[in-house]
Amino acid sequence: MTTNMKILVWDLPTRAFHWLLAASFTGAFLTADSERYRDLHVMLGYTMLGLIAFRILWGVIGTRYARFASFAFGPRRVLAYLGSILRDGPEHHTGHNPAGSWAIYALLLLGLAAGLSGLLAYNELGGEWLSETHEVLANAMLGIVVIHLSGVIASSLIHRENLPRTMVDGRKRGPASQGIRGPRTAVGVMLVAAVLAFWIGQTVDPGSVQPAPARVAVAHHHHDQD
Repeated sequence: MTTNMKILVWDLPTRAFHWLLAASFTGAFLTADSERYRDLHVMLGYTMLGLIAFRILWGVIGTRYARFASFAFGPRRVLAYLGSILRDGPEHHTGHNPAGSWAIYALLLLGLAAGLSGLLAYNELGGEWLSETHEVLANAMLGIVVIHLSGVIASSLIHRENLPRTMVDGRKRGPASQGIRGPRTAVGVMLVAAVLAFWIGQTVDPGSVQPAPARVAVAHHHHDQD
């Protein structure tokens, strides 16, 4: 009976990170080839880097299932988990399952690499190859996103649990002893507030994320006017 209880698994910072990263990547990907929305693309790229930096920190000091140590699964565990699905007796994991954990790590690494390569290319610190690398990394990240979403749908059906909803309310089925103590609301609210403040700041002063050459040109322009 206790295994069917709804327990708190995902804290608010983890859930906020998840949805903010999803929104930022979607927006950045859709605006990648648009000169008109270039500032928006760059702003969302910076947002992704900030969010991933937070997630890395939270993966060390966060709550039980947010910590990387809770989903550090090796290849054998992943194969065993996939084998349990094929045998129609899937292992149940309160936090991330072994297969899903690899998708999380891939998304974080690709997001970090795509964001950094985009930042360097935007500031003209690399040649055309860097822009092409940025595009390849972004496409690879999209591929992992598709695989991740497919896995979420499959896991929801296999485990008969609405996994997308668990990233909204933070609750899954499990023994009461496995739930986390609290949602860490204050940290989650501060994360959302920081992102919103950054977005508002960029809307008011979009020039603050101009590439270095553009900032120099603007400075010279103002100096000549004086």
